[in-house]
Amino acid sequence: MPPGRGSVVSDETRRAFGGNLVGAAAWTAISTMGRKDWEPAYLRLERSGELAERLRALHAIYRSCRLCPRRCGVNRLRGDKGVCQGTSRVKVNSAHPHFGEEPPLVGRHGSGTIFFSNCNLRCIFCQNWEIAHRGDGGYISDLELGRMMYELQRRGCHNINLVTPTHCVPNIVQALRSAIRLGLRAPLVYNCGGYEPQEIVKLLDGIVDIYLPDFKYTDGAMAAKYSSDAQDYPEVAAAAIEEMHRQVGELVTDEHGIALRGLMIRHLVLPENIAGTDKFVQWVARKLTPTTYVNIMAQYHPAHRAFEHPQLARRITPEEYRQAIGWAREAGLTNVNRD
Repeated sequence: MPPGRGSVVSDETRRAFGGNLVGAAAWTAISTMGRKDWEPAYLRLERSGELAERLRALHAIYRSCRLCPRRCGVNRLRGDKGVCQGTSRVKVNSAHPHFGEEPPLVGRHGSGTIFFSNCNLRCIFCQNWEIAHRGDGGYISDLELGRMMYELQRRGCHNINLVTPTHCVPNIVQALRSAIRLGLRAPLVYNCGGYEPQEIVKLLDGIVDIYLPDFKYTDGAMAAKYSSDAQDYPEVAAAAIEEMHRQVGELVTDEHGIALRGLMIRHLVLPENIAGTDKFVQWVARKLTPTTYVNIMAQYHPAHRAFEHPQLARRITPEEYRQAIGWAREAGLTNVNRD
């Protein structure tokens, strides 16, 4: 779920870091394994030297950026900026244990979230527009980012949850290598808007343990209208999520129900079915599996520039949300988290 309003990275943070499921059968559908028998895939890549190779390939992309489907082609190493407004320096808004995420991520001690500033989608109704559009946050080094990851694990967080990571992937992988040397072994969560090129997702194979993408729209016209001309969003998101599913499969939890690996998809219900919820749930059942973990979210509220568009200028109604859950049941989805 969107984290709510964050804050600029404080001096204190810099020093410190140097819903319920639909149906009882949903939980039993999730595979389990002992945490002591598990290790994150990125450790194997680091031991083999492959993680260093992936980092070199990703960092080279900054010279002509194509980290997202907009393929701006700007030289971010030189400080040039494209749609996301990011350079080759990583900018972080906040980092802390977060208890507003899905239950398999939160557990008892929270999800260790790191909120990156800026975004490649820039939705006009963004509920975190201060971070995603205005870019609130502070620049830190990749070494500091690695320390943040490790410190969140040290504080007991069940995972490292990278929020809006798309435009920062090279920095994240560099930081990950530093964090591994410090002792990081928590699952890595890639918490994104779904607008990801397959090329980059494939480079993340074996690095990411848990993919947490949005599927925002099933209609390209809606994506073009509400997310900065991203008319190809439905096709791009579908291809990316299918690749994510190929890599990590369905959700796997430990003996306490805490996520270790797998795909978890978020879908925000919008007024008047702007998001195309009926088509989304059918796509999941047809292209993935009916037991794929899906969070159908009811938390939409008008924010940022939503009031400029009458269709988006209100919350969804209880009936609209009930209809969305009904569509999920009709499609045969059995592992649905609902608000």
